[in-house]
Amino acid sequence: MDFDEQLRRYFGTSDMAAVPPAAREAGIEHMRVDLGLATQPAQRFVLWALLYTLGEAPDLDVAFKDEGEREAARNLMDLLGAAEQDE
Repeated sequence: MDFDEQLRRYFGTSDMAAVPPAAREAGIEHMRVDLGLATQPAQRFVLWALLYTLGEAPDLDVAFKDEGEREAARNLMDLLGAAEQDE
């Protein structure tokens, strides 16, 4: 799944600065519904990661039942946090 492709799917553009607040909320809600319906671990992870980058991700214990998936999400959080510190 390509990041820009996912943004276009949920927000109609890959430029988040161009997304009006109402469209942002609608896209986030659409992602939350898709996350709840997703059955494939990789698909759930991608949706959760995108929500995380937007500051809208559900808690790990809600999003992932499997401890390995929660650990992968924690690793992503650590990597993104380290990247922010490097900027």
